[in-house]
Amino acid sequence: MSKINWNNYAFNGFYDELMAAPGVPHPAARMLCEYLAQLDARELKEHKHAAEVAIQVMGITFTVYSEGSMIDRAWPFDIVPRIIPLDEWQRTEAGLKQRVQALNMFIDDLYHDQKVVKDGVLPKEILAQSVNFRPQCVGINPPHHIWAHICGSDLVRDKDGALYVLEDNLRVPSGVSYMLENRNVTKRILPELFATGRIQPVDDYCSNLYDMLAAMSPRPGDDPQIVVMTPGIYNSAYFEHSYLAQQMGVELVEGSDLLVGDDDCVYMRMVDGLKRVDVIYRRIDDLFLDPEAFNPESTLGVAGLMRAWRKGKVALVNAPGAGVADDKVVYAFVPELIRYYLDQEPLLPNVPSYLCMRDDDRRYVLDNLDKLVVKPANESGGYGMLVGPHSTKAEQKQFAELIKANPRNYMAQPTLSLSTAPTLCDGVVEARHVDLRPFILSAGNQTHVTTGGLTRVALTRGSLVVNSSQGGGSKDTWIVDVDNLDGALSPSQSQHQNQGGE
Repeated sequence: MSKINWNNYAFNGFYDELMAAPGVPHPAARMLCEYLAQLDARELKEHKHAAEVAIQVMGITFTVYSEGSMIDRAWPFDIVPRIIPLDEWQRTEAGLKQRVQALNMFIDDLYHDQKVVKDGVLPKEILAQSVNFRPQCVGINPPHHIWAHICGSDLVRDKDGALYVLEDNLRVPSGVSYMLENRNVTKRILPELFATGRIQPVDDYCSNLYDMLAAMSPRPGDDPQIVVMTPGIYNSAYFEHSYLAQQMGVELVEGSDLLVGDDDCVYMRMVDGLKRVDVIYRRIDDLFLDPEAFNPESTLGVAGLMRAWRKGKVALVNAPGAGVADDKVVYAFVPELIRYYLDQEPLLPNVPSYLCMRDDDRRYVLDNLDKLVVKPANESGGYGMLVGPHSTKAEQKQFAELIKANPRNYMAQPTLSLSTAPTLCDGVVEARHVDLRPFILSAGNQTHVTTGGLTRVALTRGSLVVNSSQGGGSKDTWIVDVDNLDGALSPSQSQHQNQGGE
């Protein structure tokens, strides 16, 4: 491990999140870069080790499934934060709120009048072939007509410096616990920078989440009974389920802990009897929620749950059926949906997309598989994709056959020059590609966007795959008020300051 020399930091023509040019940090990153440059090799190693110990002590893990086995691994965390200026983030936040508002109106329309189809904005075949459209949800009116109460939208920055929306996750978006724990780890290893840098806090998420869930309660009152419903300890996101329940002070339950009574209300089995449940933050896919309505073989859900929801006796967050809008083919229409429902121009751009269901687009995609990223409509976690420039001829041939067999299921995008961020790899700080997943909470007229989000990083040099399940890691994300930056601290100054108390 060697001392950082920013003059030697190479980001090879990509937009870098910290450095404007070799040796020249962006204004918002100046304090961090100056501080890191003062650390010698021993101090850098100590910071990295301190982060690893903190992750182990805090029990931060994720689960990887491979060849039929299940492995719990320590959360892969990089100690160099990613920084975004506050003024840029405020513009991004406005764009995310606009986007989620339109998506909720779109979902509500699909389960009612379907005007968006009748008016020709969304081709009818997209809805007809949607695997996440739930006929069981037609005609249901969730509170405030909100279906996607929690959305995780993935943002990427291209070499032009602009942020683009890459996709929207509206079923059971995950990762927010790692955003929060990344901040907790960083505050342990870089506490002095939080005293001087005007780094915006993120620790209000769980209270905002609780308030949003409470606002969905079908019974008025100050103390709604809220639960987090998990598939169980073997789910890859179980750490997050447990973490959020603990942080909100609510019960973590499995389907077997709940039942629907003769009055169509949902009850939780307690030692002293049954207790009515008002709101279920469900982390279970639609098809396993209720064996009466969906998969009759499901042992994870609660029989009669959809009936209770339809009658307004319980709130489900996110609402079943919300996943119809995170279809990657539907994604291509979101700018038009914003214009259609809100009569506004989109504040955040989409990545240009080619829909293989269109003849001209399909021909272009098939002719350029070596240059494009091809995605199936409803996969997640980076699975089922073809990253053209990194693919073999055999893989391209296989994808060509898949596209021809089911054009509706595939879309393609240009291979973006994803922005980079300095990352500590094998003792050396090198540029690695990153994306960002902020989380948006919607409740009535209130919409809250996390301050920053989960920055995911491709730890392999040159890789564009940031998913933790495929070898990616993560960083803390700092939203920094550039107008209120103090001078950098030296490591010796920070040690002296830390000895003086909080």
